[in-house]
Amino acid sequence: MPTATLTKPGTPKLSEIARRVHAPAGIVATGWPSAEAKCVDLGIKFRPWQALIGRLILAKRADGMYASTVGGTGLSIPRQVGKTFLVAAVMFALCLLRPGFTVLWTAHRLKTAEETFGKLQVFARRRKIAPYIQKVTTGSGDEVIYFRNGSRILFGARERGFGRGFDEVDALVFDEAQILTDSALDDMVPATNQSRQIEGALMLFMGTPPRPRDPGEVFTRMRADAEARDADTGWVEFGADPEYVPTPLPAELTDADWGQITRANPSFPGDTSKTAILRMRKKLGDDSFLREGLGIWTDRLSDLERLIAAWAALSAGVQPMSAPVFSVEVALDRSTCTVGAAWTVNGKAHVEVVEDRPGTAWVVARCAELAERYGGRTVVIDAGAESAGLEPALTTAGLAVLVVNGPARVAACGGFFDAATSGALSHSGDPAITTALGNARWKDAGDGARVFSRRRSAGDIAALYAVVLALHGLSGPGEQQFFGGWR
Repeated sequence: MPTATLTKPGTPKLSEIARRVHAPAGIVATGWPSAEAKCVDLGIKFRPWQALIGRLILAKRADGMYASTVGGTGLSIPRQVGKTFLVAAVMFALCLLRPGFTVLWTAHRLKTAEETFGKLQVFARRRKIAPYIQKVTTGSGDEVIYFRNGSRILFGARERGFGRGFDEVDALVFDEAQILTDSALDDMVPATNQSRQIEGALMLFMGTPPRPRDPGEVFTRMRADAEARDADTGWVEFGADPEYVPTPLPAELTDADWGQITRANPSFPGDTSKTAILRMRKKLGDDSFLREGLGIWTDRLSDLERLIAAWAALSAGVQPMSAPVFSVEVALDRSTCTVGAAWTVNGKAHVEVVEDRPGTAWVVARCAELAERYGGRTVVIDAGAESAGLEPALTTAGLAVLVVNGPARVAACGGFFDAATSGALSHSGDPAITTALGNARWKDAGDGARVFSRRRSAGDIAALYAVVLALHGLSGPGEQQFFGGWR
């Protein structure tokens, strides 16, 4: 069956308006026409760019399921554009078209959740919409719009724990998606597993580029998935050119500045005025204006790209092994086991994968053999990984086992990143590690800390974790202090 176009004849393509667009694979139709028709009945009209996003959000595959029901649709759009209006209209239309439809609308902050609820209350009071509304309940933690046909939209703040314990949810709207943790996602996504809609559940993630201190790994990972052409993820990103630098205050904006603003904000100047833009520029500060006013990612994804680029420059060929620290990393399904090693060469740490084989029965004897041959008896394992169960056998074999957990895991991942990007280590160019680096994604570890995610990366990262752990062990007593120290 041919792939459907997301654009009506004679209208510009979304990719001609937005900076980045990625559509899920296998689209043959979209539920947008019926949703748009319902909105027209309600007196709601859309700008062309909003309609194009609506078509993508509701795109379907040949089996009738939403194309993004697995991966969700991400909207990275600056402030003062109209994304809340668009998503609210889509949710109202679906609630009216499908009796019993349940939406959870969640923001990170209580203030944002309350502001959005206020906007949707105004929506619900519109003359053509009000007859369909049964009631609206207010009060912190109990903001709900009830429809006469049994549909409802519930609002809450993730910082207050909103989203846990629900079931039979048909749509999740993650506002402020740039401040969305894996923990919050884990709490809420299972609520869609019992959606009663034949098209599957909808998940929408909308926000602006995250600040460096934001726990923005979910939104950043989604962007990375779209960049990697993930088959189940939709992504729309509006923004100015990444290299653009606005004219600094107090100077007036130039024609070139306004051209970039027009590129970043499709609602300018028709719906968003110059005054609104100038207000954001003055009040947000330079960095915030780049992210929130112009949609520029400054760029959480780029540190992984920087790591990969740095890694390529650190290849030094095979080096003689001397007094190494070893590590053991077992695959999540226990199908394979990887042994890593780190040792000192000319004042730098050198890291390698020294063994990678099916199963785990061989690994203890092999580590003991390597220790005997090369003189290093420390083996590092991760208490939170599959290798943790090998600790007794490794100890019995006469090896000194360093168990990494909690803060040490954060230190290990951060230390590897710092050592690689600062040029403080070398490697032989093993393609297994390069592939693992390409697969790697960050995971929020709380309080702004992060680690490489075994479960949420784009593929296997056992080779990466093997050298991360070995390098961490090399910082122990009596060894070169490359970073952090023994934890």
